[in-house]
Amino acid sequence: MKSYFKNVGLPMLFLTILMMFGCEKFLDEKTNATLAIPSTAKDLQALMDTYYILNETDVSADEVSAGDFYVTDTDFGTRTETDQRLYTWQNSNTLATRLNDWYYCYTIIYRTNSVIEGVDKVKPTNLTAESLKNTKGQAHFFKAKAYLQAVNIWAKGYNKQTASTDLGVPIRKEADFNAPTVRATVEDNYQTIIADLKAAIDLLPNQQIHVMRPSKAAANALLARVYLWMGNYAEALKYSNDAMAIKKDLIDFNTLTASAIQPLAQFNTEVLMASRMVNLPIIAPSRAKVLPELYNSYENNDLRKTVYFKGNADGSYAFKGSYDGTTLYFSGVATDEVYLTTAECNARLGNVDLALRDLNDLLRKRYRTGTYIDFTQRDPVLLLETIIKERRKELLFRGLRWADIKRYNRDGAGISLTRTVAGKTYTLEANSARFAIPIPEDIILLSGIPQNSY
Repeated sequence: MKSYFKNVGLPMLFLTILMMFGCEKFLDEKTNATLAIPSTAKDLQALMDTYYILNETDVSADEVSAGDFYVTDTDFGTRTETDQRLYTWQNSNTLATRLNDWYYCYTIIYRTNSVIEGVDKVKPTNLTAESLKNTKGQAHFFKAKAYLQAVNIWAKGYNKQTASTDLGVPIRKEADFNAPTVRATVEDNYQTIIADLKAAIDLLPNQQIHVMRPSKAAANALLARVYLWMGNYAEALKYSNDAMAIKKDLIDFNTLTASAIQPLAQFNTEVLMASRMVNLPIIAPSRAKVLPELYNSYENNDLRKTVYFKGNADGSYAFKGSYDGTTLYFSGVATDEVYLTTAECNARLGNVDLALRDLNDLLRKRYRTGTYIDFTQRDPVLLLETIIKERRKELLFRGLRWADIKRYNRDGAGISLTRTVAGKTYTLEANSARFAIPIPEDIILLSGIPQNSY
């Protein structure tokens, strides 16, 4: 059995379903249209509307690793060994077997490949042509998003000088269980993501009937994120501007009830595409305590200080500002991120007036009415420092910080992370190989792909 798995390069979805349910269960599922490739436009869209798979299983290992929170020694001691090892940046056994971030990413990739192949096999009619086009665009978007999360977790950050040789994650171009599984390069990963998102932009409508479905605005915003992480600021600016041309709404935080348990509503006006993480228990708000220096970086008139955080009995603070409207963490795409992307890119490209415009437009909506003084610093270096600080303060607990640290360190920021457990300090040095999290050991064993080296 082991030899067969290694020879065919077992795809991760099939592997995990087999381990979870057994072969008989898998075959039952395949016959009931959940995994079988459907033959109608309606059925294909139904596959893309399985929100509990596509919208509610985003990865969380990167957020656990990013260092914006800590847990007490007591809470650390109650967690699983894999949670503890992930939290302290160990070089092996950091994710549970079976249901883990690798499974979630490749489940989506398998499903979206199936839908794309299914759409290409359906003969469109006057009534179904636009529907099929929309469905295919959604599949390209979700596939790109899954690959972006995967490469962010299991590979080095994008570096133009080394991306063509740095190991990335396997690329599954088709819904074929027997296609060989090999690790692509980081460059190939990013080019695949870009191609999928450009296809999505061409196929999707400007806005959808609901933000659980990705739109052209969301695809532009996500592609802007990709180019930002690559350091291609001209392209990131282009696509963030394209997103804002469709939708640029912002919430005035003065209209929120800051004392509410969850002040921000699910599917609020800033959300371009809604999704959330499958939160590991170690990062749950009941355990994850925001770093004091991060909490203290908010001015008293900054409404995010009360909208985003709640006090704990021990004097620490928990995050409550999820755009998911629940205690689960929002990991989709929203307009506030786009404002910060345009501001950063304009600052880096020397467009100071435009950078100031977008930064101030956002922050006016975040401060108590009448208290915000527009930022006017025209020194590009100081302006960029402020935008980067605001990016961290605005977008915390969204699955973005890990990739941001990697790109800042690529550019010489020298950001190291530390955590202390039971008097022992753990350190993740800037540009450490451990910024590429270990691939689950069962995947290495059964697929034969190389592990990250440390």
